Amino acid sequence: MQSNCNDVESNYSLSLIMLVFESAGITHIGRKRKVNEDSLFLDDDLGLYLVADGMGGHRAGEVASNLAVETIRDYIKKVGEDPNTQEFGKPDEALSTEANRLLSGIKLSNRVVHQASKSNESYRGMGSTISAIYFNDDTFIAANVGDSPIYFVHNGSIDLLSVPHTVIAEHTAIDAESAGQLGPEFYHMLTQAIGSDETVRPDICEIQHFKDDILIISSDGLSNNVSPEEILDAVKNKYSETACQYLVDLANERGGNDNITAIVIKIKKAKLSVRGIKGFIQRFLEGLYNFTLKKY
Repeated sequence: MQSNCNDVESNYSLSLIMLVFESAGITHIGRKRKVNEDSLFLDDDLGLYLVADGMGGHRAGEVASNLAVETIRDYIKKVGEDPNTQEFGKPDEALSTEANRLLSGIKLSNRVVHQASKSNESYRGMGSTISAIYFNDDTFIAANVGDSPIYFVHNGSIDLLSVPHTVIAEHTAIDAESAGQLGPEFYHMLTQAIGSDETVRPDICEIQHFKDDILIISSDGLSNNVSPEEILDAVKNKYSETACQYLVDLANERGGNDNITAIVIKIKKAKLSVRGIKGFIQRFLEGLYNFTLKKY
């Protein structure tokens, strides 16, 4: 399933913007697990931020989450170096080039994890969630498979951008009343994950960003123990690194039953982009030329 919440308006001045971030990420094994099956990646230059929560026995969850993150990271880097890099799956014409690029990376990661699970008996049945943020000049793209949440803080309020792929969430969407009768084991039972099947259907949206917006990606080891309101309070009043550490510590204080991962991304300010300036100059010269033709 894909949800396109593209709310972007064309504006020449926006093409001059290159974002400046304050970002940090922490992953912690928690208090009860013997292995950390969470993986994360963050790179302000790429504008790419990833959290994966693996599952499977014999350390297979750790393998799955690492493969998912590394595959998407390497694909996005490769596309940046060579725009003719192969796409995976048919592009969605309703989405931007960058959104389709992220979708391709996620679909490729699904193929890599699925093939690994079939080729190695100890990896059989492994899988991972993936939640991703990918920035371009004017917007950011949020995409997810599984239940690792993505939160968006704008104008002092916090909203969940990701769509949880769990039995309880999907049952609630169909029949909220009967969903309340399901047991707790259904709350984190995934309906899809990276590597579980040959194909995957990420949810994705694209939203215009502004100065002082904040994005948070976490594994459910954090979101099960810390409320969105507590996350909002932490990220509003603390530096990204301090907020990450505070949230991880808080989840551990409340049991630390699972691995805990958090990435906090703050949009601090904007500066002129060389690519944006070139594009603006080109459009200005084209406009001037067309005006001259009309005048004479």
